[in-house]
Amino acid sequence: MISPRSRSIPFLILLGITAVIVRGEVPVLVKPVSAKRTMVVAGHPEAAAAGDAIFREGGNAIDAAVAVSLALGVAEPYGSGLGGKLMLLYFDAKSGKTYAVDAMDEASRSLVTSDYRKKPEKSRYDGWSAVCTPGLAAGLHAAHARWGKLPWQQIIQPAITLADSGFTVLPKTRLLFEERIDKLRGGDGTLATIFLPKGELPDIGSRLPNHELARTMELLARNGTNGFYRGPVADRLVEASRKGGGQLTHDDLENYEARTSAPIAIDFEGYHILGGPPPTTGASLFMTILKGLESESLKPPLRTTANIDLVGRFWREAHATVQREIGDSPESRAAFDHMVSPGEIESLRKRAHGKQRKVARVHELDSLLACTTHFVVVDAAGNIVCATQSQSLHFGAGVAAAGVVMNDSMSNFAYNDSGSPNALAPGRRPRSTISPTIVLHHGSPVLALGIPGSSRIPTAILQVLIDHLVFKRPLEDAIGDTRIHWYSPYEKSKPDAVEAENSLNPEVVRGLQAKGWQVNLPEEPGTGRHFGGINAIAIQPDGARTGYADPRRTNAAIGGD
Repeated sequence: MISPRSRSIPFLILLGITAVIVRGEVPVLVKPVSAKRTMVVAGHPEAAAAGDAIFREGGNAIDAAVAVSLALGVAEPYGSGLGGKLMLLYFDAKSGKTYAVDAMDEASRSLVTSDYRKKPEKSRYDGWSAVCTPGLAAGLHAAHARWGKLPWQQIIQPAITLADSGFTVLPKTRLLFEERIDKLRGGDGTLATIFLPKGELPDIGSRLPNHELARTMELLARNGTNGFYRGPVADRLVEASRKGGGQLTHDDLENYEARTSAPIAIDFEGYHILGGPPPTTGASLFMTILKGLESESLKPPLRTTANIDLVGRFWREAHATVQREIGDSPESRAAFDHMVSPGEIESLRKRAHGKQRKVARVHELDSLLACTTHFVVVDAAGNIVCATQSQSLHFGAGVAAAGVVMNDSMSNFAYNDSGSPNALAPGRRPRSTISPTIVLHHGSPVLALGIPGSSRIPTAILQVLIDHLVFKRPLEDAIGDTRIHWYSPYEKSKPDAVEAENSLNPEVVRGLQAKGWQVNLPEEPGTGRHFGGINAIAIQPDGARTGYADPRRTNAAIGGD
């Protein structure tokens, strides 16, 4: 049973401040926040406050989630927003059912694949040619229409107010701006106008408004999705795309629809774990690895040479299968079910325990500059929203219209394998590693979590679940301990690699190298550039909600009694 420690924390501690080596061997301090009725954990304090405000106005989890999502688009413009994608899990307390809302970005329906392939590779990452039809607005509206309580206009107002007054630039906010100063100053100049006051990076502690985005959200509030996918906002998006050599059309915007379906799921160690369905791949990967490890005699601590090597062997085999089988195709859900079937899991175990071998590598987007955000909300009735949203690379395609930073999700397609379920095609949704996750025990939710970080997303979720569900570590320690990732270098001559915060034990590093792993230690624990910040909420046996805001990013938790 999950039993994280419950204790309060001053709000300002959660503003992205990292404490190193403060409790035993756990290098990053994660301080839980507990409350009796509601909890919001999000990527910026002012986004968390937007959700809390909606709770205080009588809203439910969906209402608060809409407010948080749109406020994040204001306060983390490098990571997500109306110009990007969303995968949302909703646990309905009354029915006990969990739903997935797929609002992932979609390639233009008018795309001519052969022509697009002739474009320079850079056009998949920068400029309007990299932009897919954004799904976030449609996903939020669909979720609210089905499960929301308060009026649509009311729940958007906090984000409008934040955009007009400006969000607070935190120290890590400025660092994330500084990392992509080239993109802010490049492109068509639209990002510089919004985010570089007087042509320079904003000062820490200053407020940065986006009045154009506020006006766009007013139309969204007044007219629903027609305020974004039709009318003056749509006209501006399509015209900017036309001038910038993009593919986006009015037909693409008007016909975009969010999809609502069941999550994918596994049973593991007495828990029922639910995650985002295809075209997302993160849950498919970590769930397959978990099922493979279920019959193993794993002993704590996780971060030993033997355990990291073993998990890496399962990762190597499962990753290749996921890359081959999962994408935006009708067969992908059945492919996942087959991957976690008893016979296939036994085959996976045999391969993982066999001699080390090279598996076919499928390289797609895996950049440090991939920027995403995750949030979780729980209301007084026990309804849960666990959602990850993104615009792919840091500041998306580096272009904006109507105050909206646009995604560069064209970069997420497979360009070297025409038979891939992720191959470029008109109307297809490129896959993503985003992994909103909800864990049930005896039918009741006990944990919801997620994280930004490109391919490091599923491996982060994997190690937290092993630490917490298998080894019974307090959740704050599972989140705060040295972060690990397994990956295949682009150079085919190099061995598969383990990447970790540099708090990984030197003896473990040497042991992994002796087993043939390349080991990279790119940053101090808690830095948050390579390894994003996990946001989570645990539901205690007495019903209390405990929020965990990982200080690797600008995360914050706010509870209501």
